[in-house]
Formats: sequence, C-alpha cells, structure tokens
Amino acid sequence: MASLYLHRLSTVLRSPLNRHLRTYTYVAAPAWVPRKVVKPASSAIPKAAVSTEAAESSSELKVGSEIPPAPVEVAGNGNGNGNGIGNGNGNGTEPTDWSKSYHGLSTQAFSKEIADILLAPIDPMDIEMKPDGLIYLPEIKYRRVLNKAFGPGAWGLAPRSETNVGPKIVSREYALVCQGRLVAIARGEQEYFDPSGIPTATEACKSNALMRCCKDLGIASELWDPRFIREFKTKYCMEVFAEHLPTKKKKKLWRRKDQGKFGYPYQE
Repeated sequence: MASLYLHRLSTVLRSPLNRHLRTYTYVAAPAWVPRKVVKPASSAIPKAAVSTEAAESSSELKVGSEIPPAPVEVAGNGNGNGNGIGNGNGNGTEPTDWSKSYHGLSTQAFSKEIADILLAPIDPMDIEMKPDGLIYLPEIKYRRVLNKAFGPGAWGLAPRSETNVGPKIVSREYALVCQGRLVAIARGEQEYFDPSGIPTATEACKSNALMRCCKDLGIASELWDPRFIREFKTKYCMEVFAEHLPTKKKKKLWRRKDQGKFGYPYQE
C-alpha cells in the first residue's frame, strides 16, 4: 500500500504541469550579504586618468584637463528691462542695452534749472507754418533746447528697432536718453518718393522721433494745444489764394504774415 502511494506521488511530481512546483521547491534565492566598500588611496589613481564614460559624455573634456568653471550671469539691480539679468543697469558696472532696457524711467525728476528750460514758453518767432496750415518747430530747435538743458553729450537717441523701409515710408523706433536715463520712446516716420531718397528719409525719420520724444519733456507742448494753435493762426498767420503755375489750379494756402508772398510753383 505504501509503495503504491509513493509511485503515484512521483508520477505527479514528474508531470509537466508541476515543473514549476519542482522549481520553486528545490531552488532557493541566495541571501543578501552586505559588501564592504574599500576606498582606494588617492595616490592609487593617476591624476591624468579619466573614465571612458565621463570622456564620452563631454566632447570638450580631454585627458588630463581641468573642468572649466560654469559661466556666471551678472545680475542687474532691477532697473533694466524687468528681468534683472545681463541687460545693463546703467550704473557703470556694465553696458546698458538701450534697445531693451528701461533704466531710469520715472525714477527721479530733473532739477528745477533743467525743468525751467524744458518747460519754457515757446517763442512765436521760432514757429514755422506749412502751406496746409500745420504749424511746427524745426527739429534743430529741439536739439538746442536739449543742449541748453543737459549740455552737449548728456543726451542722445538710441535705436530700439531695425529700420522699417516700406514702399513709400521709412520708420524706426528710438529712445531718448538724458543723463544716462531713459526719458521717452517714440517711432519716427518719413515718406519718400524714390529709392535714392531713402538715406535722407532715414535721417528725417530720426528727427521726427526726436520731436515726438520731446513731447514727454514738455518741449514746445503748445504745438499740440488746439486753443494755442487757433490763437497763433489768428495773430501771426493768414490764408491766401494761390495759383499752381504748372497746372493753373488755384487753392487756399497758409503762410505767416511776416513771411512774404509765395514763390514758384505758386503765385498769389
């Protein structure tokens, strides 16, 4: 009876369905044994030795060479373009990138002496008039006011964009910087009628941007005051009929009373 039982048990163990049972029954996992790590002496490693894995990870690392230090970013003082890093802080420690920076904007008012020059009433004798009735101040007048207020070399125009040349117009954005501080930003524009006139239009575009920037300083602000414009025209200007000689067309034109009659191609 016992031999029959042993025969059946061996038959079951040899069955393909129980091979995994024999595997888990007779195979035991080895116990984990901690290994003692022995640190070699520093003298045992050559100074010029570099592992192959480290050399492959950096194409610039050579055997025996030292690892260069990481680049250091120079932080600004928060007066730059808002990110505070590497755009220049205007305090002399690094150059200021005026194409992006807003350093000094609205930080402090100019002195009373400078403000009196900038806000001085405009001289009516300095105002010019175009035939279409538009009054303006020649751009050289703005430069003279800035030179008188800050001194030559203490102000300037910094481009903030590339020159945009369209089919008939040139434009570019400029920043007015006075005493190392950004004062105003404006885009100048100028029309041209022939490609050969683009250089001249580019220079006129700069002057137009200067005029617009000076509005923020109060220079000749009366020229944008409608009441001042009406009173100036009534007192100093007149509207006359003039004939365009090549086309024989007549139209009304404006001029100053002390200017004299129109010349060619017009005739009063």
